[in-house]
Amino acid sequence: MVRHIVMWTLKEEAEGATAKENAVKMKDMLEALNGRIDGLQRLNVSFDIVAADPECHILLCSDHDDAAALDHYQGHPDHQACVAFVKKVASGRKVVDFSI
Repeated sequence: MVRHIVMWTLKEEAEGATAKENAVKMKDMLEALNGRIDGLQRLNVSFDIVAADPECHILLCSDHDDAAALDHYQGHPDHQACVAFVKKVASGRKVVDFSI
């Protein structure tokens, strides 16, 4: 299994909404991918960050069957629709993928 963790910082305002409003939209969009992409076991998103270094506003943690399933998720059209929105509202991104 491969775990995929992404941490984003958000622009104060983008797409006519505040960072908090965009975080809510990101969470809803991304968590809607659960059950829709083969090989994606689970995906959770939180903007209730207790502590992070470097600072982030929103965090995604997803589990995939294997590296091929993660690649499939990355290119999936439903995921790419989320990516298009995230690119408009995020100012920074950190990511790590690892086997568990």
